[in-house]
Parts: sequence; C-alpha cells; structure tokens
Amino acid sequence: MDKKTPDDLLEENLRWSQERIAADPRYFSRLSALHTPEFLWIGCSDSRVPANVITGLEPGEVFVHRNIANLVYPADINCMSVLQFAVEKLAVKHIIVCGHYGCGGVQAVLDGSPEGLVGHWLAPVRDLCREHREALADLPDHEARVDRVCELNVAHQVEAVCHSPIVTQAWERGQRLAVHGWIYRLSDGRIRDLHCGRVSPPAAP
Repeated sequence: MDKKTPDDLLEENLRWSQERIAADPRYFSRLSALHTPEFLWIGCSDSRVPANVITGLEPGEVFVHRNIANLVYPADINCMSVLQFAVEKLAVKHIIVCGHYGCGGVQAVLDGSPEGLVGHWLAPVRDLCREHREALADLPDHEARVDRVCELNVAHQVEAVCHSPIVTQAWERGQRLAVHGWIYRLSDGRIRDLHCGRVSPPAAP
C-alpha cells in the first residue's frame, strides 16, 4: 500500500466533496442543517475499525467516541461528556460498544503490562485478565486468550454504560434507549452481536 501524505488527503477530500455535490447538489446543505444520529458508537481507536465504514452509515448517522480498547471509565470526562450529549441532547436510540478481535491494547496487557499512561489506561483490562485467569489458562493458545479477553472487555464496558447515571436516569425518564455489545473481526470484516446489551435499567442488587 502506497504511503499517503497530508497533501494526498487534501486532494482526496476535494475529490470526495466534488463527487458528493455532483451526485446531489444539496448534500452538504442538508448535512450541515441537521444532526440527528440514532446511534452512539463507543469503539477502539484502531484505524482499521472505522464506525461508519464497517456499518455502511453516512456522515451524520452515527455519533462516535473512540479510545484504546474501547473502555468506558466513569471518571473519564471525555467519554462521559460524549455519552451525556448523545443521550440527553441528541436522544440517540442505540448505544453500541464495539470491540474487535486482536485488539492491540488487550494484546499489550497479555504480553506484559505496558508502561506509562497507556499502562494506566488499560488497568481495567488487566483486572479482567486477573478475574478470568483460570478460564483463560484453559484456552488453547495466546490468540484465543486475546480474543476471549476482547469479548469479556466489551461485556464489561456495556455494564459500565448501563450503570452510568446518564443511562439509568434516561431509562427512569422512560427514554427509549438500548445498549448493545458487538465485536468486529478484522480478518473477514464481520460484526458479531455478543448479546450482552440491555434495553432497561439493571436490576437492583
């Protein structure tokens, strides 16, 4: 694959915008006047997992938050601000937490704790690995363990979303809102529903 420069990106943008206008002269005027996505996507920063590309959605149809290993920290002001804006202002109907097999963040934890800020950020993944270490040890190889932790991580982040005050309060108001846990496979481009989502508040302990 040829390496692109920033100038190449600008040229590609010009070509893309011209093609859009040629196909639909009012495309950008409509897009700039309306922002009503029904989906919030919380995904990994991995450049191979672009939300609208792999789901076939157009600009304006999905609100996106991405970080390393698609984590949902209650103390992460960035993530919580996106979640609040999506739920309270945009009134999205679906929140999708989407991880991917072979996640580099998960691999880094299983290969040996990464250092610095990345190591601190990935602490929840380390906790998951410790919690499930016996089951993970029974898996046939390192790749299988990475992929299993990727699945467990999605389910864990779905729970974090569902227990956030933003989402629980939305459910209490009767707002229509579903939370989904998905995972993407790089080798075939397919998304799988892990069936760990919710459409109502978690049961009281």
